[in-house]
Amino acid sequence: MANAPAARQALTVLRLLARHTEPVPASAIARDLNLPRSSVYHLLAVLGEQGFVVHLPEERRYGLGVAAFELGSAYTRQAPLQRLARQPMVRLVDATRHNAHLAVLHGRDVLYVIEERAPGRPPLVTDVGVRLPAQLTASGLAMLASLPPQQVRALFPSRDTFVQRHGVGPTTLAGLRSVLSRVRRDGFAAEDGTVTPDFASVAAPVLDHVGHPVAGIAVTYPAAEVTEDQRRFIVEQVMKTATDLTRRVRGRA
Repeated sequence: MANAPAARQALTVLRLLARHTEPVPASAIARDLNLPRSSVYHLLAVLGEQGFVVHLPEERRYGLGVAAFELGSAYTRQAPLQRLARQPMVRLVDATRHNAHLAVLHGRDVLYVIEERAPGRPPLVTDVGVRLPAQLTASGLAMLASLPPQQVRALFPSRDTFVQRHGVGPTTLAGLRSVLSRVRRDGFAAEDGTVTPDFASVAAPVLDHVGHPVAGIAVTYPAAEVTEDQRRFIVEQVMKTATDLTRRVRGRA
């Protein structure tokens, strides 16, 4: 077997960061791994370039980056997740009579991996394989609200990272944080016209065993056709389905 000490050390750094609930100073990484500081800074720089590590300069600490999150959740969001989600999604559509979809985070976007259409309902932009800005979609907001604040800040470091489709939706980190605070308070996310005019969506996150979002489940409906009582019922069914799938992936509800 080829000897690859640098690769082994990089993986060791990632494992150390994964064991901590908060970002870690480089000095602590060097101490705990018994590595020279110069080597640790080099490893962190390379891992940072690839998105596996994020540097928080104000705190002088390092945490796991988006690429590490994507890699860690890749197993769950591949075929096993789709197979586990299929029947709950069918039941969700049967209950609400509206289109439902399941999406995963992909950087600052959501990637749609399942769309379950209700009979007689038109196709939506949220087809399988489509990517949309996460902060505009209900499923994206549901997942972003479950991420640590540092990770959200790393995803949206400036105004340039906020993309809009129809001139609505958050355009600053402060605005996004306000929306995510409301999502955490309510337990679900909602959008109205930010993806498609005249259509609204509600969504809830599917969480893994440490509480990270592996997917978002959403239902989209014509806003003018749904009463407030019907909307509450849709929210209830979406949250129920997300909780069911969280249990199926042995996540933390």
